[in-house]
Amino acid sequence: MTMDVREELLRILEKNSRIDTGELAVLLGATEVDVVNEMAQMEKEGIICGYATVIDWEKTSNARVSALIEVRVTPQRGKGFDDIAERIYKYPEVTSLYLISGGCDLMVTIDGRSMKEIAYFVSDKLSTLDEVVNCTTQFILKKYKDHGTVLTRKYEDKREKVTP
Repeated sequence: MTMDVREELLRILEKNSRIDTGELAVLLGATEVDVVNEMAQMEKEGIICGYATVIDWEKTSNARVSALIEVRVTPQRGKGFDDIAERIYKYPEVTSLYLISGGCDLMVTIDGRSMKEIAYFVSDKLSTLDEVVNCTTQFILKKYKDHGTVLTRKYEDKREKVTP
């Protein structure tokens, strides 16, 4: 596949990882075998790292709490941020971890059953790491869009209009 077709394949998969490989082949003007082989190659190369489903937990009986945690750390000499980042992302509660610019070094996203559970994680696990200087937690109160998927719908007034 050409680089353009490969990039289009990635764009389609990013929006809908459940799309049928036959449908992908039609959209890309390729054979289904070529699509399957290309996807396998990109998985092997680490370009495709996984397939995710976006879930609006608020609409289930298992509502979850999410938080963004800004973390300032002291990087280790000769190792930078990678070692401390690896220690943090190995925690099962951590759903995302980014090295960022600005007032903090790392942005950690975690999920839990309650705010108390997240607070416990931050105070007992994250902030006790030697390299961690400071943590600031912001709880996500409502998700409007997640991973490119809109989770909320605009309110539609379905009342009948009254005319004089």
